[in-house]
Amino acid sequence: MNYQYLQLEQNNQVMTIWINRAEMHNAFNTDVIHELDTCFQVLHHNDEIRVVILAGRGKNFSAGADLNWMKQAGSASQDENEADALKLAHMLHRLATLKQPTIARVQGIAFGGGMGLASACDICIASTEAKFATSEVRLGLAPSTISPYVIRAIGARQASRYFLTAEHISAEQAKSMGLVHEVTAPNDLDTTITKIVDNLLMGAPFAQSASKQLIQIVDLQEVTDELMLKTAQHIAHIRQGSEAKNGLNAFLNKQRPAWINATA
Repeated sequence: MNYQYLQLEQNNQVMTIWINRAEMHNAFNTDVIHELDTCFQVLHHNDEIRVVILAGRGKNFSAGADLNWMKQAGSASQDENEADALKLAHMLHRLATLKQPTIARVQGIAFGGGMGLASACDICIASTEAKFATSEVRLGLAPSTISPYVIRAIGARQASRYFLTAEHISAEQAKSMGLVHEVTAPNDLDTTITKIVDNLLMGAPFAQSASKQLIQIVDLQEVTDELMLKTAQHIAHIRQGSEAKNGLNAFLNKQRPAWINATA
């Protein structure tokens, strides 16, 4: 298939999906979400592909949602917002349940939905220059649709801090929290990923797929249609609020949001 915002590179049994929107820090909008969802669906049925690597062109992995797209969502109706958020929820779920092992290649920032993408992958390898954040509250939003995957990766206790503070998380911190599996020097990022790919290719494909399903069965909360709908309804409600509209406007206009004291 031809994609506008994705570049696919196949190396034998390994497919690398590059989000190719470097000028926007690989932020995603409706079109990017649709392309990723379609790509994951196609790869799920491709028995020739054994490993999928998710990466971002340029300096950063993904800055999450395109703020102009989010601003437009704030003007939409509840039903339109819910349908829009469900597309993101379904894309993340498709990534998380892809039958092949998945690796997130994080070289720079992975904020908001970018952290969600990294969390939804089976394995996350980060450069020492990588930074993570659930930055939504600083825009008057909440990390609703990414929450099942981020909480699964870092636990509810860590989420209790970082969902609320939106602090930047270094690669080493992310490793200590369980989100990142290995931290490497920037020049060693691809070498480290290659070593992991070599180990993955030594495993049996069906057994690996079954092992992924086993984790989902045994884990505390399976990501069901009901849970995805709840998270979509959650963010749809928040997007329409005054805080979200003020926060996004303030960010785009390089101003302080209304909830920050002007003297701070």
